[in-house]
Amino acid sequence: MKKIIPFKKDIIFKTNVSEITSISLEHTLHLAESNSIGGDFTVSGEYKITDTSVNVEAFSYNLPFDISMDERYLLEKANIDINDFYYEIINDNVLSVNIEVVIDGLEEKLVPEVVEEVIEEPVREEKVIEEIEPIPVDSLDRELESESEETIQTFQEEPKEVERCIEPEEKIGSLFDHMDDTVETYQSYKVYIVRDGDTLETILEKYSVTKEEIESYNDLKEIHLGDKIIIPTVHA
Repeated sequence: MKKIIPFKKDIIFKTNVSEITSISLEHTLHLAESNSIGGDFTVSGEYKITDTSVNVEAFSYNLPFDISMDERYLLEKANIDINDFYYEIINDNVLSVNIEVVIDGLEEKLVPEVVEEVIEEPVREEKVIEEIEPIPVDSLDRELESESEETIQTFQEEPKEVERCIEPEEKIGSLFDHMDDTVETYQSYKVYIVRDGDTLETILEKYSVTKEEIESYNDLKEIHLGDKIIIPTVHA
């Protein structure tokens, strides 16, 4: 197995660097303890201070290198060398060097296969208790009222006559809201439910009453299918 490790270092010169005329790289890399690689790079050569310079200046720099390898690698048979080396002059006084270290002959340690035992836990059946939200009393009253109205509408096809007797002091519900208290009071009434084909005239004729007699008990501006009309029958 082969592994390449990049290394980069910027070398700052005390003078201006116009051109590198010669350069070399040497190293003392070696296997160290604790599965690591250590040593130094030696970068040396000559350079010109300016483009017009005739003379050259010598340089040499030691760059330390130390890296720890993963414990899964065996380094006993590994070979360490330089895979690549290149450089660049930056800002006229910085020499940036890039070195690629190659480690060849790596071996991986054999790791015993670990067999994991999977223990299946018994599935527990959970009882789900559904919480029933209580119905507000006012909502229940509205539902009952709605059902009562639907029941009344269901039987509108068959006209019904309801006869009821009341005492003079008894208060009548919404059917008697239009009753005129100034007129003579009747003790017996019939409640007629308007059916299909009925007109005010046919109702007056059927019960032998006049329009004036029932106007005190009903709003006769308009009558519709299913309306309830109070018919006075006996004078007090």
